[in-house]
Amino acid sequence: MDEQYDVIVLGTGLTECILSGLLSVEGKKVLHMDRNDYYGGASASLNLTQLYRKFRAGMEPPAVLGRDRDYNVDLIPKFAMASGEFTNILYHTDVTRYLEFRQVAGSYVYRDGKISKVPSSTTEALTSPLLGWFEKGRAKSFLEFIQNYDFKNPATQQGLDLNTVPMTAVYKKFGLEAGTQDFIGHALALHLDDEYMNKPAKETYERICLYMNSMARYGKSPYIYPMYGLGEFPQSFARLSAIYGGTYMLEKKIEEIVYENGKVVGVKSDGEVAKAKVVIGDPSYFPDKVKKVGQVVRVICFLNHPIPNTGDADSLQIVIPQNQVKRQHDIYVAAVSNAHSVCANGYYVAIVATIAETTTPEKECDAGIALLGQVLEKFVTVEDLYEPVANGTEDRVFISKSYDATSHFETVCQDVKDIYKRVTGNDLKLEGKVQRLEGEQQ
Repeated sequence: MDEQYDVIVLGTGLTECILSGLLSVEGKKVLHMDRNDYYGGASASLNLTQLYRKFRAGMEPPAVLGRDRDYNVDLIPKFAMASGEFTNILYHTDVTRYLEFRQVAGSYVYRDGKISKVPSSTTEALTSPLLGWFEKGRAKSFLEFIQNYDFKNPATQQGLDLNTVPMTAVYKKFGLEAGTQDFIGHALALHLDDEYMNKPAKETYERICLYMNSMARYGKSPYIYPMYGLGEFPQSFARLSAIYGGTYMLEKKIEEIVYENGKVVGVKSDGEVAKAKVVIGDPSYFPDKVKKVGQVVRVICFLNHPIPNTGDADSLQIVIPQNQVKRQHDIYVAAVSNAHSVCANGYYVAIVATIAETTTPEKECDAGIALLGQVLEKFVTVEDLYEPVANGTEDRVFISKSYDATSHFETVCQDVKDIYKRVTGNDLKLEGKVQRLEGEQQ
């Protein structure tokens, strides 16, 4: 360990593993360490024994739940958009060679006490129970406008320059009701809150296009999910990094981050110092360099039945827009099942998550839990959300953000791209697939 590296990465969470893989592929000499004896950090997937050890210390899992090895339960549930940045990263790095994916069966939104499929095309808008008769026509016109919009052709813009006009002006142009604005902004564009309404509409346009393009790729929903859970991602990126010369060490206690003249020069572990001019890590390794920006509450629920009113879907996402339940943040439900090899046959895992707004965070998930039907078992986590205080360009320590409540990877990808640019000075370009090393199997 006592040698020179280009980059040292601390923690094997998904953000860190993606960056480690990207930098290794580009020829950087990477040392990757984790204090834990398992991959994944906060974004690990646990088997039944590990789950009960974490949440029910001293209690054995009930025999009725089945075999330990049948479970891979995500601590932080996320789905990948089929045409999103995360999928582009998977393809670019060729890490897909280690992974098998299955489509998520449905994408739903909550409105007026019921859940309905998210309409993402003009045809679906005309048949959606979310919309009244006249609103169907207005929503159809809006979606056609999005589909046909060309930034270079004013004839397609209907007097709206999306580079400058706020989203409120676009909604007003098409006369869309507040409830319709909710599902467009939160279930199609996947905004976390309503701050987007007064910002230029271009970002929302791009987000809606991403949803539509991802939807068009497979049909049932815009999301895909790996067999055996999200814990497969960090391990796969670790394998990728190792192939390109990266070194991984688990169960390494980090004793000290070493600095000289205000800049990082290495990391001390077990009395040895590994040297590097760049260190990347998750917030838990740098308590004095991060600030708390909120809390996220997640409730992992075991069910022995599909979620009601979803056509017995084996997997799905439900977005509960903030305004529908008089909150400041959306509630997300991500559900998977034995179809994805994450639990025993006949069981389902649904995780309800949101940003905490009160001193009783678990209760804030009640609107999501109420949609699940009978719940066999619940495991609750309330975790602080951290962000780095500085951008790392001074001391060359680059810290990732905590994982938010969303049930998709787009915010993680934004953090990856942001850190990558600060570390390398270049934008992350995902053009084509990296060339495999000579001797690697195709």
